[in-house]
Amino acid sequence: MGIHIIKMPDIGEGIAEVELVAWHVKVGDTVAEDQILADVMTDKATVEIPSSVAGKVLALGGAVGQVMAVGSEVIRIEVAGVGNLKVNEPLDPVNTAQAATETVAKVAAEKPLPAVMVSAPAAVVAATQPPTALVRAPGDKPIASPAVRRQAWDLGVELQFVPGTGTAGRITHEDLQAYVARAAQAQPVGSVDQRYAQRLDEQTVPVIGLRRKIAQKMQEAKRRIPHYTYVEEVDMTELEALRAQLNAQHGKERGRLTVLPFLARAIVLAVRAHPEVNARYDDEAAVETRFGAVHLGLATQTQGGLMVPVIRHAETLDLWACAAEVLRLAEAARSGKATRDELSGSTITITSLGALGGIVTTPVINHPEVAIVGINRLVERPMIRNGNVVARQMMNLSSSFDHRVVDGMNAAQFVQRIRGYLECPATLFVE
Repeated sequence: MGIHIIKMPDIGEGIAEVELVAWHVKVGDTVAEDQILADVMTDKATVEIPSSVAGKVLALGGAVGQVMAVGSEVIRIEVAGVGNLKVNEPLDPVNTAQAATETVAKVAAEKPLPAVMVSAPAAVVAATQPPTALVRAPGDKPIASPAVRRQAWDLGVELQFVPGTGTAGRITHEDLQAYVARAAQAQPVGSVDQRYAQRLDEQTVPVIGLRRKIAQKMQEAKRRIPHYTYVEEVDMTELEALRAQLNAQHGKERGRLTVLPFLARAIVLAVRAHPEVNARYDDEAAVETRFGAVHLGLATQTQGGLMVPVIRHAETLDLWACAAEVLRLAEAARSGKATRDELSGSTITITSLGALGGIVTTPVINHPEVAIVGINRLVERPMIRNGNVVARQMMNLSSSFDHRVVDGMNAAQFVQRIRGYLECPATLFVE
């Protein structure tokens, strides 16, 4: 038997380090050739690391959230044959012993191992120590047996706030009793309703993976860009009537249209008169690059966080082609299948919270772009037209700009031009 070391591959684009965001194997597992071992994240996308050999996992090279250099050790696998371990790359003696791997397998069968282990000795120590309560993220459903749920109901305890020490964070009777005991100690004497007990739970949530990249990106954008936001209301009544008519006539065979394709078309036309907003600014070189092509970023919420897939050459797409590309890219982002190219290269971005859009937002510019257009909630409101109070479909646009290269007058003119196209939708198709 030999030892095969898999190292962090060169992912390209001059990337020197990546973040380890997920393990798909653990110490003691048997893996097949081409099986996915781990996920790593670059500044652009998540990349899967496959196994080049078949064998048994002896040690993992890092923990989730760790930043690893290209060429560093990812995993050690025991293989049939010689392997590629060099003499000057000593392995932890416990890992090479057959007894150690058998111990890991035995402990794993008796008590689940942690999701991430750096080496076999660490795994054994972690598995033999008292279990640690799992802290769940907001919105995650607590796991508990019917008996535990019944007991919690009788006690008036919300299981969402009870840490669990069982398998996969399952809440046991002991966990529930310990939580009630802690809450009782913190309550005034005579208080019996646990639903109003002082809460003692705390959550420590590591900011890793996509969430870390988002945090870095937002911090960099706010640190480097002097934002200002311009808000304007748009009467969408005529456009909504046109959209309803087009969907009724062509929705089944060509797909349903949302507001986004119309807004995308309005932006494509508006940047022709205002190329300064369809641009990127290199503040180190003090150079603004203005683009003829409109590569439209689409801020998309996923389970992991905010991603911005890109509609390339939006200027070439009609309404239905644009709508289809919006759906395709949103699905790719939410399923984690968006490629690096699909998540980079935008020149201006649209952001929307849909029905949660609120009245006004202050969107953060997608650095190094210089403008972002935000859609707020569309609502029916009474408006005065020709001296009469009438119901109109109204929507606000909240757009932010980089004040270093886009003056307030230019931003206002750009948004007003978009407003003109949306309020008179026929002009979207007349040039």
